[in-house]
Parts: sequence; structure tokens; C-alpha cells
Amino acid sequence: MNNDDIQQQHCDDLLQKAREALLPLQPYFEADGGAVEVLRLTEEGVLQVKLLGNCESCRISMMTTAGMEQVIRAAVPEIKRVEAVAV
Repeated sequence: MNNDDIQQQHCDDLLQKAREALLPLQPYFEADGGAVEVLRLTEEGVLQVKLLGNCESCRISMMTTAGMEQVIRAAVPEIKRVEAVAV
């Protein structure tokens, strides 16, 4: 394995841990007709997510993102911030 492969594997592992950290929150998103998709992790440690369904246009989506950030950072300290992005 070269260095790029090792870095990609580490990134993939962190993304998987972030997805797993969000699993307990999924029923709450679904109850409101929404969902969250984990997209990518930047080199700066910013986890980019996409809010889907009703979460996408919810007026409290910033609070949702802040809550997700607390949960994810507790489980995956390498992630510095969570950011909702439009794709």
C-alpha cells in the first residue's frame, strides 16, 4: 500500500464511523420526513453532509447540524466540524 492508499483507507474508516454515529438519530430524521447523507471528509477534518427530504428545507436545520456535530465529534474526534452542503 502506498501513502495515498493508506490516507484514503483512514478517511473511509472515519466516514464509516461517522455514519455509525448517526444511526441512533436516523429514526428522528425519518419521523420528520427527512434523512442525512454523509458525503465526504475534507483534508481539514470537515465532514460534509447533505440534508434530505424535509430536513433540507427545515428552518431549524442549523440546530440539527449542530446536534449531529456533537454526536459525531464525540464518536470520531478526528472530525473537527460538520457542515451541511447543497449538492
